[in-house]
Amino acid sequence: MAADSAVTSDQIQVTGTLAPGYGEILSEPALAFVADLHRRFEGRRRELIAARAELQTRLDAGETLDFPPETADVRAGNWKIAPVPADLQDRRVEITGPVDRKMVINAFNCGAKMFMACFEDASSPTWANLIDGQINMRDAVAGTIALDDPKSGKHYEIGADPAVLIVRPRGWHLLEKHLLVDGAPVAGALFDFALFFFHNAKALLDKGSGPYFYLPKLEHYLEARLWNDVFVHAQAVLGIPEGSIKTTVLIETLPSCFHAEEIIYELRDHMAGLNCGRWDYIFSYIKKNRTNPDAVLPDRAAVTMTVPFMRAYCLHVIKVCHRRGAHAMGGMAAQIPIKGDEAANEEAFAKVRADKEREATDGHDGTWVAHPGLVPVAMEVFDRVMPEANQVARQLGDISVSAGELLKACDGPKTLAGLKMNVNVGIGYLAAWLRGQGAVPLHNLMEDAATAEICRSQLWQWRHTATKLDGGETVDSDLIEQAFENELGSLKQQLGEQGFAAGKYAEAAELMKEMVLADKLAEFLTIPAYDKYFVD
Repeated sequence: MAADSAVTSDQIQVTGTLAPGYGEILSEPALAFVADLHRRFEGRRRELIAARAELQTRLDAGETLDFPPETADVRAGNWKIAPVPADLQDRRVEITGPVDRKMVINAFNCGAKMFMACFEDASSPTWANLIDGQINMRDAVAGTIALDDPKSGKHYEIGADPAVLIVRPRGWHLLEKHLLVDGAPVAGALFDFALFFFHNAKALLDKGSGPYFYLPKLEHYLEARLWNDVFVHAQAVLGIPEGSIKTTVLIETLPSCFHAEEIIYELRDHMAGLNCGRWDYIFSYIKKNRTNPDAVLPDRAAVTMTVPFMRAYCLHVIKVCHRRGAHAMGGMAAQIPIKGDEAANEEAFAKVRADKEREATDGHDGTWVAHPGLVPVAMEVFDRVMPEANQVARQLGDISVSAGELLKACDGPKTLAGLKMNVNVGIGYLAAWLRGQGAVPLHNLMEDAATAEICRSQLWQWRHTATKLDGGETVDSDLIEQAFENELGSLKQQLGEQGFAAGKYAEAAELMKEMVLADKLAEFLTIPAYDKYFVD
């Protein structure tokens, strides 16, 4: 243990470095709150993670996903969620991003209705990023957050009409190994949730808002039930009225789409809506169908929101949300403004505009953007197509999505260029992640962990199924290794030896290639990367 680390007690140990201000976030009462949640719910979390692995074993053996028969009465029932607070009624444009101080201030001020502050896929989970992020959340809620940038000389502070704050903690599968309770690491999900809730719930309610959350990576309605039980207990412990927490769940795994209505039901007293997390959904589709040669997807760029299985997914989410009185949020357009190239910039904006028009016309109640420059584009579309605060009252009674429609792979090109792009983005993103950056602009797209996971899992599946590319090449280990070697050579030439080494590209390529060529597809790239590089 480092000399500047702390042992809070025999039962609660902080092993991360305690920088100035960290003690205010990691106070004894706050850590006791985290520990209480850990002791109450960790056993169930472990059981649910084990159930994911058991499902994957059955899928690998040929089982197919379907809507759960044991909850048919839930799907047939006549029930609605609890009322949604006033400041969550109009969510037409939400911006997402990491919890870096300057980015947080800019996100609040960008004109979006909501800001989803992300402790998950848009943040690299270094200890400093996580605790600095909690400090930034506390200061933002208090209205005191400000920054004087020494490089630019600019002063940043939140303006008069900021976006509503929603926080995304990590998923159930991740651990926070810098906090040990009774000798065991706590769940990253509980760590992120508990610290934010402990320090900010009452202040948010006093301001007329509330503790609002986005929940990622759920795969089963029992995982939603666990979150609901966490919410009920947390509110009781801190004397917060039950139902004050409101949550939006990302339907970003293939199994969760089959459980979407049940997830709403389990969280009905705390539910605000569901979100179509498209990039993680594609990753999950590949991962769950990893060994199925009939479920091999084309190049990532060809898997658009208009291909049949992705369109079925979105329409299903809209239908079940509106039936139950919940918001159905659209997904992320990854494009970002392109400086210095007006034609390319307009092409990117046109893609965003078309994507948002599809979402608003289909019935989504709002959408995501990754860059402040795209807020006006998305806002104009939703203002025009959806003049009311939302369109939850719009029912899609004529839509009926089958399991087969959700599972059938789309056609499209499978190319060597697509394989090379997977290698390029996989290395480029992971290298930035290892440097502490979780949202990374690459090729005029904003990439996060989900898009890197698509690259990794698709390379693995193409190799495992010996996919034949359109140019005649068969994807095997040799073809992939050559692509990695060529990419590293190109990076060294572009960056020079010093820039290449400082950028952690060799480490990123080594880990990415090892996982792509492994006999078994690992569940998540970020777990071994965190263990190898972020834990002392």
